[in-house]
Amino acid sequence: MTRSRRVAAALAMVAAAAFGGSGCTVIPVTGPYTVGNDQGAGDPLNKPFQRMIAIPPQPGWGVEDTVRGLQAAMAAYADDPSILPKYLTAEARAKWSAAGPVTVIQDAYEVGVPPPRESETAMKVGLKGNWVALINEDDSYKPTAGPWERPFELVKMPEGYRVSNLPAGLVLTESDVARAYRPTNLYYVNRSTQDRLVVDRVRLRLNTTETFAQTVLERLLKPPTEALRGAVTSSLPADTKIESIRAGEDRVIINLSGPLDTLDLSAEETLRGQIRNSLNKNEIAKGRIIEILVDGEAYTVDRPDSDDQWLDDEVGDSAYYVDKGAVHYLTKDGAGGAVAGAAGEQREGYSHFAVSAGPNPLIAARTSTGISVAGLAPEAAWQEVIQGTDLTPPTWNRDGSLWTYDGKNGVLLKYDPARTRVEPVEVPGELDKLDVNQFRIARDGVRVAVTTGENTVQIGALTGEAGTKLANLQSLTTTETGNEIRDIAWLDDERLLVLVQGTAGQTLNEINVGDGETTGVPLKDRLESVAAFQDQVLADVTTGNGTKLVALSQDRQSWDVKVETDAGTPVFPLG
Repeated sequence: MTRSRRVAAALAMVAAAAFGGSGCTVIPVTGPYTVGNDQGAGDPLNKPFQRMIAIPPQPGWGVEDTVRGLQAAMAAYADDPSILPKYLTAEARAKWSAAGPVTVIQDAYEVGVPPPRESETAMKVGLKGNWVALINEDDSYKPTAGPWERPFELVKMPEGYRVSNLPAGLVLTESDVARAYRPTNLYYVNRSTQDRLVVDRVRLRLNTTETFAQTVLERLLKPPTEALRGAVTSSLPADTKIESIRAGEDRVIINLSGPLDTLDLSAEETLRGQIRNSLNKNEIAKGRIIEILVDGEAYTVDRPDSDDQWLDDEVGDSAYYVDKGAVHYLTKDGAGGAVAGAAGEQREGYSHFAVSAGPNPLIAARTSTGISVAGLAPEAAWQEVIQGTDLTPPTWNRDGSLWTYDGKNGVLLKYDPARTRVEPVEVPGELDKLDVNQFRIARDGVRVAVTTGENTVQIGALTGEAGTKLANLQSLTTTETGNEIRDIAWLDDERLLVLVQGTAGQTLNEINVGDGETTGVPLKDRLESVAAFQDQVLADVTTGNGTKLVALSQDRQSWDVKVETDAGTPVFPLG
């Protein structure tokens, strides 16, 4: 067994032993690091985690052990920055910086060591592996793929090998990240409507000197990731500080200081919503009273049984499907009757239906000449509100506005039913050069999914005071050449369903737009379209007798028939 394999085997034994106990355990291994199981288990403010404990370079180490020890020192750098510089020459120490994105590679990497030469004291060594992701300086996690390589220069000194040239930044393995980081949802406020929280997914490093609750709230005090810049705000003023967080028998007590207006009741409600969800949605302080102090004085109390409207989409149990151009209600038992008015009447030429939220929803549909809208009332008729022959399927925003992209003129259009006006929306310059096929606004009223060409999905955000600018476009997924993205649908604020038609069949993936985490959904039939709301997923399937409506089971392993015949495109409000 090689030395590197002995190290890996020993590390696996350490991890197994550490997870079986509690408290902090350090077990020595034969290699350039040890692993400890740090505090956290059973603490309502914390999460259990393992700690990488790097050791300095040893005189008897060869080139490979030195490089692997350096990588371990990178993994431990945030907890103990004193070890890594010991692997560097004085000149390299003066130049190197940990700043910049963290590179994440697969666990199985190689150290390319050149053949030894007796007279040679300096050598170039290559660290080779495969990309996994980047953790950016704003804590966003961006998956990537493909081969990765980083060169090192080593010199042989009397005390052993030292690195004489080290590129800036840290290199961590997947296991390092799993050990020391946690996927975390932070909650900010929709800048435009101010009535809805928006999730921002980050990777936060567990800190040995503070609870995870403190780490989460300290990050919440900072701006959101680049994906949401300009689209969200916070009830926590810029100079707010967290003085302390402590847990009692049934509560968590958070003491803040800074320019908080304790007389502003709306800010108080928003602050409770941000703090409660940023803790509870990450399994911290769940089921406990959250007591918030300002400068040690009582400010507000959030109880676990209180109503939380900050994530409400006003969708309820509404679901619809289409049969020959007529929109029908979907009931728990299956097929329901047609909706009232013109939208419930069969007609040709109407497709890609979309339903708004609220107690009096509107239905939109695309035709050969534009986008038409109808209410759900007996006397309601279809009315064309946006004209165009190359429009994307309509999508409703939570503020009641209707959106579509005009591919012919390269402009994003917004229709306001209250003012019966159509206005152009500012978009990034690169969007004008792309073939936009779908444009879907998430139920939070901020995030937007855009499909360009046949095989790319991008995620953007509606920014500005009134949410009238599309910005922050970032690639989410790209399929192989020859495959076609057939449909997309928002499950919730952070998960998007992507239906892809390939040469070998279809795939349906659930993708977290915050970090790219992807889960495949098993398919049996060929789907025509999908619709989703939270844990409900509907799809229509073409059969020999027409179309049927199917629903994904709660365990995400099978599909059940909801309506056997005459049931086409499924629709949920928004998304």
